[in-house]
Amino acid sequence: MKQLLLDISSPRPPTLENFIPGHNFELLQTLKNALTNQNLERFIYVWGNSGCGKSHLLQAVVEAFIQQELKAMYVSCEINSEFAFEAASIRCMAIDNVERLGAAAQIRLFNFYNQVREEGDALFLVSGEVSPARLSLRQDLVTRLAWGLVYQIHELNDEEKREAMKNHAISCGFELPYEICDYLLQHQQRNLPALIRVIDALDRYSLAKQRPITLPLLRELLQVAL
Repeated sequence: MKQLLLDISSPRPPTLENFIPGHNFELLQTLKNALTNQNLERFIYVWGNSGCGKSHLLQAVVEAFIQQELKAMYVSCEINSEFAFEAASIRCMAIDNVERLGAAAQIRLFNFYNQVREEGDALFLVSGEVSPARLSLRQDLVTRLAWGLVYQIHELNDEEKREAMKNHAISCGFELPYEICDYLLQHQQRNLPALIRVIDALDRYSLAKQRPITLPLLRELLQVAL
């Protein structure tokens, strides 16, 4: 039971299929097209608030390339991140949280970007919390990041999150009452991956306890899990 409860904090592997697009359908389709070389533009920058799905999308695209037995790399930026990769051999490069880079790391990314542009044919994905024009980075790097396609990732509104939670529950074989959706939105982390993890844990807890899924059962689960 303890392991079952700990799974509340274990994220599901990100895929393009389990990303709920909401108002981001064009971006999702663009990324799917990139997997089959249907995009004319290889450089894509996505931005949005924490929890909107940036990391999910970048990791999902990298994994999709790997599943095709193509070399793909994901880097979650830190202040001193290195970019010592062979640009010509990579088919997909995903750089997450670019705003975290320090001065020296920004130069390394700038040089690597140029190598990819000149020597390779990789899909180059970069994410940040703000649009390129608002990044507090080197101007020459900012200019490069704005050269390609730029998409803002729009967060799901509450009604879209409710529908996503209910649809996920149906896919797992049970009905999720709206009162549970409302309770989770009011009292738990509001980003969709965290909400889905609680719903999955609630499903397992219900089966283990052999009790129907109700708001009192959810409260019990959350109290035991804390």
